[in-house]
Amino acid sequence: MALNIVIMAALCAVTTIMANTKIAVFNDALRPIVLEYRENRVTKSALGTTALAFGIGYIVGFIPQSIASSVIIIHVVLLGTDIIGSYLPDNKKYSIWIAGAAGGVYGVVMGAGLGTIQKVFEILPYNFLDSLGQVSSVVLVAFAVFPALVVALQYGWKKGMITFSATVLAQVMTTQFGSFNLANGNTIVINANAIALLVGMIFMISYAMNDKRERTDSQAQLANIFAERVKQIKKYWYLFALSGALIALAASMSIVTESALSAPLYQEGQFNSAALTELARVVGFIPLVVTTGIATGTYSPAGIKMVFVIGSIGAAMGQPLLAFVAGGIWMSIEVLLLTKFSVLLDRFPGMRDAGDNIRTAITKVLEIALLVGGVIAATAIAPAWGGLFVVGLYVLNGTFKKKMVDLAIGPVGALLVGVISNILVLLNLMTPPGL
Repeated sequence: MALNIVIMAALCAVTTIMANTKIAVFNDALRPIVLEYRENRVTKSALGTTALAFGIGYIVGFIPQSIASSVIIIHVVLLGTDIIGSYLPDNKKYSIWIAGAAGGVYGVVMGAGLGTIQKVFEILPYNFLDSLGQVSSVVLVAFAVFPALVVALQYGWKKGMITFSATVLAQVMTTQFGSFNLANGNTIVINANAIALLVGMIFMISYAMNDKRERTDSQAQLANIFAERVKQIKKYWYLFALSGALIALAASMSIVTESALSAPLYQEGQFNSAALTELARVVGFIPLVVTTGIATGTYSPAGIKMVFVIGSIGAAMGQPLLAFVAGGIWMSIEVLLLTKFSVLLDRFPGMRDAGDNIRTAITKVLEIALLVGGVIAATAIAPAWGGLFVVGLYVLNGTFKKKMVDLAIGPVGALLVGVISNILVLLNLMTPPGL
């Protein structure tokens, strides 16, 4: 626990400093606003308020799933440091120290928070933590469908159906024949979800790489136009190296994970499968992160998210120090070669344009999977009315003045069902299931 707190404190201190000095924020939508502030077109207050508005929905939404999986989803951490760094003053000699200290305190809360929350669950009259974990139950199976949706969005429904059929077939065949008994009595079981995802990604990448559209030099032109902004990012390569190293270290120690997709895989110790899902996310975020970084002069403290893949591999190998070193080296290379990296996108227009479709597909699949998982978890917590509550929250969300992020409704709804159930148990208006 103590080591976890130290690592999280260091990570949050570094990323808060990066947000405060305007060289990196995790929220992709915030980078253009950071540029507006840097060029004196918006106020400091407006920047902080925008960071809060963009990030708070995801933070609130991912806290329940972080609790359920016992691994902190990185959005809770880095969107928080975006907000803190954006609000704090940045025009004083000691501003960087204030940012670092504030970020460090936030990191301590993050590092100690999950363990404390789990202890709170244990003293509740109705401990619903195990049932809450079912929020992720559908994500593991459903995520493999996203490459088929990407293909359908980019190349039409026929190719999408071909990809989908191959994905389902891979799932069925691996489930049926993916178990092998060794001579020493051990059994190797191939993860069917991972193989289905891999097959879908192979189809998706194959279609994109064989895209016959004419190559352009748009990324090269962008890099030339904003050369001074790119220099600003490269100037602080050592901070990016440190943030990348700390993220990879935290991931390799199962403290943080990249998304709601890899969190349940971490919970089950399926680190290689987690690396595969994170690699899929890397492909989707390369165009967005690189392009916004070059255009605004503000990058991401996690880069294109490859450091999470490194962290998952480090977890699978049981080598956190190796992940720390590899994460730092990767982020250094990524930042120093940012211009060349962006120009590479022009060589494969299909892969470049797939970025938006990948993010759209992943978000859509996650929304549905987490909603269904939320209904399942809520029904397990309160069989009589839990599912009704989550579905009602979902359909009414569109009428609220302050709408929740769709991704958050399933996990937040299930958590609220658990809280209300405890109140009803205390009032003797409900008996916990199984008692």
